[in-house]
Amino acid sequence: MAGIDWWYSSHAHSELQLLRRVARSRRVLFVNSIGLRMPMPGKSTQPWHRIARKVASVMRFLSRPIPDVPNFIVLSPIVLPLYGSPAGRVVASVLVRTQLRLTCLALGITRPIFVITLPTGWEVIEPLARRAVIVNKADKFSALHDVDQQYIAGLERTLMREADRLVYVSRALMDDDREAVGDRAVFLDHGVDLEHFTMRPEAEQPADLVAIPGPRIGYFGSLDDYRVDFDLLERVAREFPEAQLVLVGDATCSLERFDDLPNVHWLGARPYEEIPGYGSGFDVGLMPYLRNEFIRNSNPIKVREYLALGIPVVSTEVPEMHRYDEWILIADDHDAFVDAVGRSLRGEAPSDPAGRRAAVASSSWDVRAEEFIAIAESVRS
Repeated sequence: MAGIDWWYSSHAHSELQLLRRVARSRRVLFVNSIGLRMPMPGKSTQPWHRIARKVASVMRFLSRPIPDVPNFIVLSPIVLPLYGSPAGRVVASVLVRTQLRLTCLALGITRPIFVITLPTGWEVIEPLARRAVIVNKADKFSALHDVDQQYIAGLERTLMREADRLVYVSRALMDDDREAVGDRAVFLDHGVDLEHFTMRPEAEQPADLVAIPGPRIGYFGSLDDYRVDFDLLERVAREFPEAQLVLVGDATCSLERFDDLPNVHWLGARPYEEIPGYGSGFDVGLMPYLRNEFIRNSNPIKVREYLALGIPVVSTEVPEMHRYDEWILIADDHDAFVDAVGRSLRGEAPSDPAGRRAAVASSSWDVRAEEFIAIAESVRS
């Protein structure tokens, strides 16, 4: 049960990258996100946009979206995110559980290994027959500002107690949980699609990017207000008026603050297939993350994609990024971040394109998928 949706999330996401590869040798029923909260005006950013795209996803219900991987099946259940009351939660979980049961019956799936990312998935699968429960502990969801933090934290504690394995991509998060989880904790690092993220010549880069003069300071990915430091992006744009700040990705908040900055170009969301072409045209790749509990416990995939492309990388402080100290610049505050961008534009970034790509050469998603299968098989046995 995923924390994202196949139909509108970036296909760079770890769950999609891992499980579509697992499906080459195992059958995978990928259940799209059932959410953590009801999007509400005044509380959530762009609530109607979020609701509309979820409705569009639900209308697809059950499908095999990858023709050459028929074992990868996507279920978009009807969801009622009634997480504001105990009664609503019961109704919501029963609704999803019924759809999941009927789908498994139709597919001949009897006692699966459940892989849960969102804590709310536990209330759906708790009474179901299963071989095991693996928690994909990618983020600390109780740290999000617009959820019922007490409720979500309670589910996280229950999963730590009930899961057969907990798979972490953040050592900081694994260390926080170590006392409660013990030897059921397993670290599984993120990977990168090395074949996909290769430097493209200008002739193969998207026309809307090529039309923007260099130097280009770029970011591709979700533009979420709980993740991205927009004050920092605005400062970068103002500090380097001779450079162009290029933002590629879906925005879940207003970007009107950039309207009066002629060197900021928000190109909107682009298909995963086109992202390497955009990144190839960046002179500097940014990771402008906020300093909060959610980010502290994260492990951004983006650093591996930038490094695979061979471009200089500047990141805000994220503990997992210090494993790449030799190849990227990490800034403690806004001043240091601006300085690092300037150094990168002047050609003073660490390493070179070949060295950056070599730093992630052993981190393919194929390798990670085999490691994940080994974890699942060890629990099953």
